[in-house]
Order: sequence, then structure tokens, then C-alpha cells
Amino acid sequence: MRYRRAFVPGGTFFFTVNLADRSQRLLTEHVDVLRFAFRRVKQRHPFEIPAMVVLPEHLHAIWVLPEGDADYPLRWGQIKATFSRYLPVHEPVTDTRHGKRERQIWQRRYWEHQIRDEQDLERHMDYIHINPVKHGYVQRAVEWPHSSIHKFIRAGVMSADWACEHGEGVFGER
Repeated sequence: MRYRRAFVPGGTFFFTVNLADRSQRLLTEHVDVLRFAFRRVKQRHPFEIPAMVVLPEHLHAIWVLPEGDADYPLRWGQIKATFSRYLPVHEPVTDTRHGKRERQIWQRRYWEHQIRDEQDLERHMDYIHINPVKHGYVQRAVEWPHSSIHKFIRAGVMSADWACEHGEGVFGER
């Protein structure tokens, strides 16, 4: 089966990328390795990351590709491979993946959505920043350490109580 992807040179995209085993916590347990993988790929194949959140078993990111460049699959492949290469081998590997010299860390596919306009961008940025609250990891978005929300707060674009009402969590809990 062939998946149809939006290849827009210089485009802005929202991604969801998952671990193969959603019960793992590899992304937060090895967040330094993940950061290294991103830095390494960005050096070779530049792109911008306006917003991102890393959860234990998946991540969401918005990327802006350089003008004339639409090759986000190359970047994701290299990020996944670099991250996997630097982790100790503990997971069982299927015969198919073994034959392709792949580890069983990542889901093969990922979700991609082309950002269409400013409203779409803002909606996806909000989704990224509220995600740790949505999944019950924290009561307030600012409490999650692996989120670009901190960059926005430092820049004065968002307040530390974003998405909170009267000091309460997004869903009214304290």
C-alpha cells in the first residue's frame, strides 16, 4: 500500500511520531539522545522546529522546511535511525525488521499534516503544548519539561498559566 503524503517544498508540517511499543518510556528516559539525533540531522539537513513536545512514547512537532526542500521523510528516517543506534539493544526484533537491519523501536509510519495558514498553525501549536495535560502527565502545560512552551514563555508570547483558569488545570483540577 502506498501512502499519499504532502510534499510541499518550504512547507510547514505537523507530525506525530510514535514508538512501536506504546508502553515504553524511551523518549523521555533518553531525551538527551533524542536531542542529539535532532541536532545531528539538522546540521546536515536544516529545518526549523517552531513547536514540539516529547512524551514518553510519542512526540508532536511542527517543522518548517527550507525553501525548495520537501524531504521530511529523509529527516525523520535519520532521526529515528540515530536515536535507535545510540540505545542499548533490549527489544525483540521481528524477522522482517531484522532482514532490513531495523530495530523494533519506532512505528514505521507517522502522521503528517501540512499546515495551511496561521489559524491552523496556532491550533496545532496549542495541541502540542496541551498534550502532556491531555495525557495526564501534568496538571498544567508549563509543568512538562520536554515542551517548547518554555521557549514561548521566555519570549513573553505565552504566560506560565496558559490554558489555566484561576490557577487551575485545563480540565478544572488543581
